[in-house]
Amino acid sequence: MRPTSTAPLRDRRPAPLRRTLATALAAAGVLGLVAGPPESRPTPVGTAAATSNTTTVFYYTKTKNWSATYLHYAPDGGAWTTVPGLPMEAACTDWVKKTVDLGSATGLRATFNNGSGTWDNNGGQNYALGTGNITVKDGVIAHSDPCADTGDGTGDGSGNKATVYYSTATTGWTTANIHYAPAGGSWTTAPGVGMEPACTGWWKKTLDIGTAASLKAAFNNGNGVWDNNNTSDYTIPTGTTTVKDRTVTADAEDPCAAQAPDTQAPTAPTGVTASATHTSVVVSWAAATDDTGVAKYQVTRTGGTRGTVVTDVTSTVFSDTGLEEKTTYAYTVRAVDAAGNTSPASAAATATTGEKAPEPAAGAPLGTDPRKDPIYFVLTARFFDGDGSNNRGGSQHVKSGNAANDDPMFRGDFKGLIGKLDYIKALGFSAVWVTPVVLNRSDYDYHGYHGYDFYRVDPRLESDGASYQDLINAAHAKGMKIYQDVVYNHSSRWGAKGLFTPTVYGVRDAQWSWYYDEKNDGFAYDGLTVEPKSGKSYYNGDLWSTAEPAGNTCLNWGKPTGGKSPEGYTLYNCQWPGPTSGMFPKQYYHQCWIGNWEGEDSRSCWLHEDLADFDTESTPVQNYLIGAYDKYIDMGVDGFRVDTAVHIPRVTWNRRFLPAIQERVTRKFGADAARNFFVFGEVAAFVNDKWNRGSVNHSAQFYTWKEHKEYSADDEKAAIEQYDHEEQLGTGNQPTSANAFLDGNTYHAPDHSRFSGMNIIDMRMHMNFGDAQNAYNNGKDSDDSVNDATYNVVYVDSHDYGPNKSSNRYSGGTDAWAENMALMWTFRGIPTLYYGSEIEFQKGKQIDCGPTCPLASTGRAYYGDHLAGSVTASDFGKADSATGQVATTLAQPLVEHVQRLNRIRRAVPALQMGQYSTDGITGPMAFKRRYTSGGTDSFALVTVTGGATFTGIPNGTYTDAVTGDVKTVAGGSLSVAAPGKGNLRVYVLNGPGKIGGDGPYLK
Repeated sequence: MRPTSTAPLRDRRPAPLRRTLATALAAAGVLGLVAGPPESRPTPVGTAAATSNTTTVFYYTKTKNWSATYLHYAPDGGAWTTVPGLPMEAACTDWVKKTVDLGSATGLRATFNNGSGTWDNNGGQNYALGTGNITVKDGVIAHSDPCADTGDGTGDGSGNKATVYYSTATTGWTTANIHYAPAGGSWTTAPGVGMEPACTGWWKKTLDIGTAASLKAAFNNGNGVWDNNNTSDYTIPTGTTTVKDRTVTADAEDPCAAQAPDTQAPTAPTGVTASATHTSVVVSWAAATDDTGVAKYQVTRTGGTRGTVVTDVTSTVFSDTGLEEKTTYAYTVRAVDAAGNTSPASAAATATTGEKAPEPAAGAPLGTDPRKDPIYFVLTARFFDGDGSNNRGGSQHVKSGNAANDDPMFRGDFKGLIGKLDYIKALGFSAVWVTPVVLNRSDYDYHGYHGYDFYRVDPRLESDGASYQDLINAAHAKGMKIYQDVVYNHSSRWGAKGLFTPTVYGVRDAQWSWYYDEKNDGFAYDGLTVEPKSGKSYYNGDLWSTAEPAGNTCLNWGKPTGGKSPEGYTLYNCQWPGPTSGMFPKQYYHQCWIGNWEGEDSRSCWLHEDLADFDTESTPVQNYLIGAYDKYIDMGVDGFRVDTAVHIPRVTWNRRFLPAIQERVTRKFGADAARNFFVFGEVAAFVNDKWNRGSVNHSAQFYTWKEHKEYSADDEKAAIEQYDHEEQLGTGNQPTSANAFLDGNTYHAPDHSRFSGMNIIDMRMHMNFGDAQNAYNNGKDSDDSVNDATYNVVYVDSHDYGPNKSSNRYSGGTDAWAENMALMWTFRGIPTLYYGSEIEFQKGKQIDCGPTCPLASTGRAYYGDHLAGSVTASDFGKADSATGQVATTLAQPLVEHVQRLNRIRRAVPALQMGQYSTDGITGPMAFKRRYTSGGTDSFALVTVTGGATFTGIPNGTYTDAVTGDVKTVAGGSLSVAAPGKGNLRVYVLNGPGKIGGDGPYLK
């Protein structure tokens, strides 16, 4: 962004955005190694080698193609230089540099430009730099001198040599430093010395280590993210050594010897499109090709008063927001490979913005650790009706029986949910999971899983003053998060607006006039508009045609099939969309029905006629979905629950969708928000096996991991390769993790370096919650195969199933519910409650029967009658006041139980984020948990229902959070009598004492 004065507007950006990109990468889980130097190093993290207040800034120019480079900067607390800043001079191949005196300042803010109006301002956030030698390479900041040949200072050049190659292929680092000590010698000053790029994915450094025969080493990216071999450091001998994925190979071959320099540039991106909505523009393009793979894209925007702006992205879609009104912008795209070779620019695409959207200002995610927040799950359309004017029954209103109950399927709305946030807060929940909010299109689509316009919020959920944005803002004002249910796998049977919508054969004859809305030129479906003649909601008036449309690919258009509908009506060819109908183009949708739910086709075929299966390996589909969900990220949602995640290949998640989420949150809200943006997937598995029928590709824990290897650049080929490779590896060769487990009594820093970015719903515990003991045993059995099970989302039943794949809401009894809750709120994972379970709402009722029965008789019944009246809550787990029916609801025994469980969990960090162990413990459901971070050290002993004995524990004073009982441990042992079903004991070392008053179960 070109500044318009010497005190640019960028100075007024929010403080949370003033972070280095390396921090963002670490927070996003892209690096996820050890956030600190080796234990043997005396130098603390972040200590720079230079102590003066000068900075030498090195800037990488190969990917810019600039003829000149200028450094425009301001010392911390000082004024900006005059535009364009100071010219930088050549340093070494592909690098320029500038040394500046900062006076008393200890850092600076900086941007770079070519002197002719093209700027690199770190995506609008500027660069925050320190002192000493600083490199800025493609947005990544590091502390090193890229032009130094040696710089280790440990020898005179005549001693023993160690040539070290370090692989960053799996960490994603764009800079590498080696911090080392020759055997018997001293460590270099952190972060060590810069390594030189050797070839794709490899960095190299030759060290003079004097008379030593080996050295100790650790590696870092120069911004506080370390690989110190899990705190053990690496031992490296003289000669040539490679270090890859924590494997040290001595006397190794040069990993770059067989690789010729990559000088081939990618092809220019094609198919660039730009579309404007209000003052935002979505740009998308077809993926470029390259002999070694495209690493990123550079999007150049021209137009408006801000000049030329270049932004780097890793996906093939870019959402540009906050633009000027009624202004034409042009966009070109270049592809860049890992070696920095840059393609020619694409053809330009233009878009003209409109007026600024009359929407409330977007919020920002709360950005705290998601494990702190128990989740309340609502079917928004069935929770509470705040605005009757947006209620709609749909085409099945009468047939379903809903009309007779005056219970339209779309009944609850955001206005109602906003009005009852205090009820949810009074229960003690600080996160709300809402069903999909995008505009749906189906005969019976109140649940939200039949998405039609993914870029639009369904008007049947919104009201004046109660938009989706208003809900997000209202929840945040109460300290509550919003988790949005999202669907990447499928659209409605009518396709996806803006991508592809099929035309079907239709005829308004005596049989079908009830079904096909009359044609209405200019009609745009919104789910809300009522057709004047019939008085019903428009549904398909724009979708059908009697005449065969141009370009039709469906055979035997309009000819009778010979079959009849359930009503006895004549059925016609091309009347219903489906994968084999010929209506859906292959570049957007898959063309088959699922035959094997544990086979590859479950990821590449349709689940149901109402769920048109996206070809998620197709670039246009990826662009469409990424662009759509960028919109909701920008609104400030706190996370995504991912529907039908198992029906998309893991390699597609890991390559496209998960990085796009992290990139967008990081760019919009910064690194901390990205690290805690909570993504949890539904990987449905309905068996008690650790691995779903032996298929790793269909097991929930599989989706928490990065890929083991590289696959073809083509996503469709890669999906098949990944499926076959993992099935051949089998369950015995999958990665394992100790992230959920204590080391004895000690909490250890988790290793998230191989985390995919997707957490999971704990399907195995869910399926076994018919009995709490079974759920507990099954959960423990799977935890070593999950990247970090402390993030598992745990529930008893949901809008789909009860335990043991039951089609009914849980009906095990109040005591069993209390026991399940006591386990969920203290064991690892994030407790989640489906709306109404706090009063055993609709227990035993069929969860869903479609339009064959009224919703009032199902597990998706309207809950609002139980919430009538008023309630206020200023703190979690306690109502300040309540009147009417909601006061009666809040007085129910399980409500009191969950309120106190939430208060106890909020007071004991070990119960929120702690690792656990059962070592030295006897008792059916007993465990110890600990969480240590900074000044927090929380250690708790838990037993649910039964008695327990804990041995080998730290001595000290333990206080039960349930009863207030105090026990002093002097010999490392503590015994607890059985508290009774639904009750528990939580003995906390140096704990806060009794939390809350006795209730029906906790006493």
